[in-house]
Amino acid sequence: MSLYNFLSYFIMPALSLSTLLVFYRFIKGPTTMDRVVALELLISIGIASMTIFSITSNNATFLDVAMILALIAFLGTVAYSYYIEKKQKNE
Repeated sequence: MSLYNFLSYFIMPALSLSTLLVFYRFIKGPTTMDRVVALELLISIGIASMTIFSITSNNATFLDVAMILALIAFLGTVAYSYYIEKKQKNE
């Protein structure tokens, strides 16, 4: 089994299923924290999809975009955590 077959028949369906499940949690999440974690996970799944597309198309430019997106997602999560911490200290 080649790498392309493995990516096409196993990894992409798993990412598609996980996207649906995480998006359900993003919509239905009872708290804001659940939604933030789901958004972070959706971005991570998008990064994985970009990486797979980069591998299959032999185009390394998408890896740069994926790294920038990962950095932005990480900084957004850290900023939200900082905001929640400040909010709890003020209460």
